[in-house]
Amino acid sequence: MLAAGVGAAVAVGIGVYGRLHEPTFFAVNVGGFSSGTSAKAWLATAAFALALVQLGSSLVMYGRFPRITAPAWTGTLHRWSGRVAVLLTVPVAIHCLYALGFQSGEPRVLVHSLFGCFFYGAFVAKMLLLQRSGSPKWSLPVFGGAVFTALVGLWLTSSLWFFTTSGLTF
Repeated sequence: MLAAGVGAAVAVGIGVYGRLHEPTFFAVNVGGFSSGTSAKAWLATAAFALALVQLGSSLVMYGRFPRITAPAWTGTLHRWSGRVAVLLTVPVAIHCLYALGFQSGEPRVLVHSLFGCFFYGAFVAKMLLLQRSGSPKWSLPVFGGAVFTALVGLWLTSSLWFFTTSGLTF
């Protein structure tokens, strides 16, 4: 499957770049936040919330809730919540790659780095599958689930960790 191969290449490429890049320890700070880390945590939390919308809308579209018929706008909600979620992850990823790189010094950070690479690889593979007719029916839910799982893993190893160690700071 070409999409999976391209996704894997993207994931490995991001990991290699993050590992070889010399961390600057500063990068993106979004106005209104006290630090880049705080901005990262809140942007990732918003992306996580939209990923939950993605999960719910996909389950409705695939008929996984008995007696619930997907309204006509469900597909639009699914597409736009996904687009916005990924857009919210871009400044987070830039900050992580540029300021911190791929790190493996402690287990939480290693798992987070791996999830970050996996997230973008799975996302690229899913987007390629959307453009290809004739893909196996199972492939889109599997890659969509991989994107969701990676984002949940990212959120658990970063935002949740940040909020439990630093509090709900902006």
